[in-house]
Amino acid sequence: MSSNGGSVTMQDVASLAKVSVKTVSNVLADYEHVSEKMRERVLAAVAELNYEINVSARNLRTGRTQVIGLAVPELSQAYFAELADAVIRAAQERNYTVLIEQTTTGGPDEIATVAAMRRHAIDGVIFSPFALEAGDLGSLDVDFPVVVLADRDAGSPADHVTMSNREAIKATTNHLIDSGRSRIAVIGANPHDPIGTAAMRFRGYADALGEHGRQVDDALVCSVPLWHRADGAAAIEALIEQGTPFDAVVCFNDALALGAMASLQRLGRRVPEDVAVVGFDDIEDSRFSTPTLTTISPGREATARTAVDSLVRRIEQPELRGEPVDTAIDFQLVVRNSSRSTSPLP
Repeated sequence: MSSNGGSVTMQDVASLAKVSVKTVSNVLADYEHVSEKMRERVLAAVAELNYEINVSARNLRTGRTQVIGLAVPELSQAYFAELADAVIRAAQERNYTVLIEQTTTGGPDEIATVAAMRRHAIDGVIFSPFALEAGDLGSLDVDFPVVVLADRDAGSPADHVTMSNREAIKATTNHLIDSGRSRIAVIGANPHDPIGTAAMRFRGYADALGEHGRQVDDALVCSVPLWHRADGAAAIEALIEQGTPFDAVVCFNDALALGAMASLQRLGRRVPEDVAVVGFDDIEDSRFSTPTLTTISPGREATARTAVDSLVRRIEQPELRGEPVDTAIDFQLVVRNSSRSTSPLP
């Protein structure tokens, strides 16, 4: 408490720290041109007096709310829920709060949803697209910084954090080939997505086959409307009903893979003895499935931290304008029991 019995004021902090009120204000605003010794003295006084920063007043001074948006397609999908958790933790370290919006519709409506997030008085947005077409991001005309979690789209004004979709699926397919699998199906292709994530992952699958002298067999390509467990299960049922022989399945996410494994086991196919299964995302369920799921770990923590750091830099240093920046995040193939080596089918 202050000497007059009222609430602790910034003047009280300044008096205890033996500095000016302006110095206290600079420290609390995280102004960079303050010596570390001075910063420690002010923060010690803040702690001793239990001074509570007036966030509203600070926001009026800086023109910022310390709130960022995260736009994702579906929180019901484990990958996006775990991504949101990682973004929230990374933002908290930078003293930002995260507001989450779902963009499930895709296309122009998806862009409109992101643009409308401004009504929540946010400082910027991290945007994970669902089903954009070429050039869509060029129409993202907003007055706040945006970081996109996807490969660069022509005309996009935003920073991008990318994952190696093509190389990652190529690695999983090579793993299956090296393990002796000869008829490798793929689940997750989307004929209406010529440039997006599904297209890049399908190219990785085709690349691996081609490097081993194999061609893509259309009978082994399963197009699905969504990447949910039910879609993976239905794709397996269709393959078996059609009598298509296969001894491995590359799934474009873990949800598809978990659904595929459930159908295989229900229909009497052993995993991995009869059919090996691999996924993508390394969600928590993949470590506890039966058998445990081989998958791609796409560097979710690094993606979240990089995206938050990039967005905060754009928010807090608007003078550092320039060309949009792309940052690639490394992946890791995590081999588990669902794809252990076995002899190829005769």
